[in-house]
Amino acid sequence: MRCVIARFPFHLTKSGVLESMKGVKPEPVTGESVIIGRRHYPVKQVGQVITRQDRRDFSTGEVLRAMALLGFTCRTPPEAAAARTESPLQRASAMLGAPLSV
Repeated sequence: MRCVIARFPFHLTKSGVLESMKGVKPEPVTGESVIIGRRHYPVKQVGQVITRQDRRDFSTGEVLRAMALLGFTCRTPPEAAAARTESPLQRASAMLGAPLSV
């Protein structure tokens, strides 16, 4: 699959990603992660290994999109997922500092 990460085109395959990540020790996961094999890798670590670029050159969204299209399982931390499922009424109440009464 051809994808663009940090303005550079890459041709990635699932087997190629598995081979690249073989023998790489996962760093502690604090944010988004990708499950490759049986291990959870931080998205930035996967992007760095696959592209051989500095982590500051690409966003987590670029790598997450590519890994999801290749069929890998991508995870987001629970607090990030909870923040996105907030209703507009809850968001407005929080901005105004008023308690939400239902």
